[in-house]
Amino acid sequence: MNEVTKPVKDQARKSKIESYDISRSDETLHLATDLAKFIKDNKLTTTVQGKEFVNVEGWQYAGSRLGIVPIVDHVINVSTETELKYQAKVTLFDLRSGHTVGAGFAVCSNKESGKKFYQEFAIMSMAQTRAIGKAYRNILAWIIRAAGYEPTPAEEMEYGGNQPEVKPALTVAPAATPATVAAEATPMKAVPAEPTEAPAPAIAYATAAQKEEIIRLLNHPVITRQEKTKMLLNINRLDEERANQAVAKLRKAIEDRENGESAAA
Repeated sequence: MNEVTKPVKDQARKSKIESYDISRSDETLHLATDLAKFIKDNKLTTTVQGKEFVNVEGWQYAGSRLGIVPIVDHVINVSTETELKYQAKVTLFDLRSGHTVGAGFAVCSNKESGKKFYQEFAIMSMAQTRAIGKAYRNILAWIIRAAGYEPTPAEEMEYGGNQPEVKPALTVAPAATPATVAAEATPMKAVPAEPTEAPAPAIAYATAAQKEEIIRLLNHPVITRQEKTKMLLNINRLDEERANQAVAKLRKAIEDRENGESAAA
């Protein structure tokens, strides 16, 4: 009895992951098409007054396809007694050329609409997020426009609109007679001042020089792509001490691997 054999289907080949060169307009136009699909599929836009603005994740995707990653240079506390405010600076690093190709500054304050009750870490985080979007916007705005979206990061938009504040009408109360004022007056009592808590020490994040040294070491041939990706995803969270540890660990891994040993970075 002959066995019936079923044809074996060829395994589907995985599509090749493309990377683009920002200096070639034909490639970046293909990126705009890919970007439009990615943003739509992942719902990475915010609609403001009928227009679609791309969230920072969409800008980061465009940058990653070009090999451009953001590095937080600094976050400065510029708060006052009545306002919680942070300023951030982000630079863009080209992994191919090893050079800085852009930068962006941004601020965030609890005086902004809808942020009155934000905690300090949220204000600081939003300043960084805005700076990342601004840095990418400075060099990639035309690609976002070519993808069919507004060339301004969504995080920069004022969601509450620009409606003028309507103040309630003032009502004039009748003046009180001196006798009434004297009767209603009550003696004032001294209230002890509440002790104020000492502000928490600011986190000393890794400096730009430390981050550039880490990236330089990550570009060494013995460092794997997986190790490089893992480090780059966390580089903006490193403080100065952990950055020094990362540099020392990378140097040791490179030295060991060049000498024929196997060490994880």
